Amino acid sequence: MKLFYDFSVWAMSGLLQLTKGGESKLSRLVKGREGVFDQLENFRKEVSGNLAWFHVASLGEYEQAKPVIAAFKNAFSDHAVLVTFFSPSGYENVIKKPQIHVDMITYLPFDTEANVQRFLDLVNPNVAFFVKYDLWANYIFETKARSIPLFLFSASMRKEQIYFKPYGSFFRKVLKCFDHIYTQNQQTVKLLDEIGVTNVSIAGDTRYDNVQVISEAPKVFPEVEAFVGTDPVIVVGSAWEEDMELIIPFINKHDQYKYIIAPHDINHSIIDSWRNQITKPCLKYSEMLDSESGKADVLFIDNIGMLSSLYQFAHLAYVGGAFGKGLHNILEPLAFRVPVLFGKLKRVSKFPEAAISEGCGCGFEVADKATFEKIVLALEDVKAYEKAAKSADRLVRDNLGSAQKIINGVQRMIL
Repeated sequence: MKLFYDFSVWAMSGLLQLTKGGESKLSRLVKGREGVFDQLENFRKEVSGNLAWFHVASLGEYEQAKPVIAAFKNAFSDHAVLVTFFSPSGYENVIKKPQIHVDMITYLPFDTEANVQRFLDLVNPNVAFFVKYDLWANYIFETKARSIPLFLFSASMRKEQIYFKPYGSFFRKVLKCFDHIYTQNQQTVKLLDEIGVTNVSIAGDTRYDNVQVISEAPKVFPEVEAFVGTDPVIVVGSAWEEDMELIIPFINKHDQYKYIIAPHDINHSIIDSWRNQITKPCLKYSEMLDSESGKADVLFIDNIGMLSSLYQFAHLAYVGGAFGKGLHNILEPLAFRVPVLFGKLKRVSKFPEAAISEGCGCGFEVADKATFEKIVLALEDVKAYEKAAKSADRLVRDNLGSAQKIINGVQRMIL
């Protein structure tokens, strides 16, 4: 299996070279890795002391890593922090602004044995962390072979994953390399125990720590505040076409709300299509300086980086993605103690926070536009709304502290 894995990685990296000429995600995946070793060499010449390496797949996993990185830096102030990304969609978003507690951000070179040896020789980390998944076998095997403390956190596993299949023995060896695995839930502990991985403990979902920090100090948007005025607002986050099919009929029918809509992809033709279907005055965020925003009822956010703080304006929130590739982050609105609606999930086990929020009474799954309207109108009852908002507060507060649990455990093992 090791030979097959190595061949697969080699073949993948070779085929991806053929995409270099364009601007696709695959092309950026390759071009972004050019010069990485030179960057790392220069970085380690400037920062030559102790170093912690965190690897994430993309933006969502980085959001889970941030509170752990902050707690790590508080406990190990003498360590620099390197974060590697696999996906350009995560890397390109994060490097747009300085990242507190992080000393360098770069791509992870493809998982060939030669790349792994060169990467670890250059970086020479004192400790390594992988976040949730994206577990590259050669990196993990070699990190273990060099006796570098190795941790996995925010693990949330499902029975259908390859680790738990009869033919998954190679990938089970990867999991057994970790000195400790911190999981989000008991289900993961049980699954790992069944395959003989016992150096495991529940730490919870670090995203709660991250969204709480955002809610305590959200970005300030005076122009959005002017748009909102005194009206209740429904914020639609990470909207896809399937989500807007539910929401646009409600917008056209109900005048009691203003709406802030942040599309999943900033595609102006799609935004214009949605805008043309809405009978109320609409405005793009990029148009706000040239328009009288108070006359609009619907604001489309046509840039990246605002959404997590926009929930401060929400009376209700709808988070998209459930009908398609996967539900986006419902914890962001819940951290502002805002009841959240979302579509009917295709992959329920992959997003346990949806069922948890439903059980607490602050999350609401909707299957169609009629259900969406019914739930929104039901939450216009003051007592029903207050109950949902208090449930959101309780859910978030009960799940804080995961990052510190992880770092407390790391300290016990490596000091």
